[in-house]
Amino acid sequence: MASESLHLLPMASRHRGPLSPACVQCSEGRKLVLFVTGVCRFRCFYCPVSPVRNQHDVVYANERRVLTDEDVLDEARSIGAAGTGITGGDPLGVVDRVEHYVRLLKETFGPSHNIHLYTHEPNPGKLRRLAEAGLDEFRLHVPHYLWGPLGSAGGAYRAVLEEAPAWGIRRGVEIPVLPEKERELRSLLRALDRIGVDFVNLNELEFSETNEQAMRARGYRTDAWNGWGVRGSRSVAERLVREMRLSVPVHYCSSRFKDGVQLRQRLLRRAERTAPSFADRTPDGTVLLGIVEAPDGGDLPRWAARVARRVRAAEGDYRLDVVRRRVELAPDALRRVTVRLPWPAFEVEEYPTSDALEVERTPLNGPGRVRLGAGGT
Repeated sequence: MASESLHLLPMASRHRGPLSPACVQCSEGRKLVLFVTGVCRFRCFYCPVSPVRNQHDVVYANERRVLTDEDVLDEARSIGAAGTGITGGDPLGVVDRVEHYVRLLKETFGPSHNIHLYTHEPNPGKLRRLAEAGLDEFRLHVPHYLWGPLGSAGGAYRAVLEEAPAWGIRRGVEIPVLPEKERELRSLLRALDRIGVDFVNLNELEFSETNEQAMRARGYRTDAWNGWGVRGSRSVAERLVREMRLSVPVHYCSSRFKDGVQLRQRLLRRAERTAPSFADRTPDGTVLLGIVEAPDGGDLPRWAARVARRVRAAEGDYRLDVVRRRVELAPDALRRVTVRLPWPAFEVEEYPTSDALEVERTPLNGPGRVRLGAGGT
């Protein structure tokens, strides 16, 4: 039976039975996250999607806003993606768009590029259509008010899960663990075991900027030992994986695993492929840069050349970021000359993502310290 061995993963995650191939790729940072729309008619109170995406019809590839197909393909190449996870919102609400991306990714990267999709909608027509286009796997989110034996109320979800093998596609269920619904969750797991789904993923329920108010109104509180995870979610999930002996593989994925393993591995892969040669890379996947900020106005390329001469940086040892109006170079090289620079200089740590989210900034000279003290970044 699949349930006989318990496998422990970092950050308290665990599973019985084999992981989905898509989950293996995620844990290795080799999965592109393709967010195809923020629109979703289900509006679950625990939805963690950020305010800039939630209920907005926008497309993102990882952190990059997508405007063209090339944005998607370039982002996939930037992490050496072996597969893609399609999410939202609810992707089936824009099924034409999803089919386009499935065909684009398969045609570009080949049939081995593993594509999975996460959806709330138990729509066999749409899912069969995507399977024919090349979708490898779908993960059905069964709403929490239907957890149980999947009788008449959950019949549409049961029917899709029973029909899917005929389409040549893997199918599973992925849901957050609401700690007060352990009894209903056990009943649902037994029903899924009888159906014979390919896997069940249990995610730790967690707070986000979007859902915090609704979650606290329902009495949820954070786990003091587990970041933004909800108190009780982890313990219920661990108990289910430990105690229930099922034929279906069951995987518990903690919120810390998503950040500390999945995201970190993806950042490391992206930094390796996209960070400039002069940047320092950290074990967390971030990059360290020395930056010199440009004064207002003036000819940016000419100013950048002046900075390069002051720093004695050869071509290839620095670059000009026109959008952020700054010169970037090696932190060590900048530290050696900052006292001679009349422009604000900093060491910054940032993500190697398309939005280059800044984690930390340290002023290296007088102008930099003055700017920070005056309310700069």
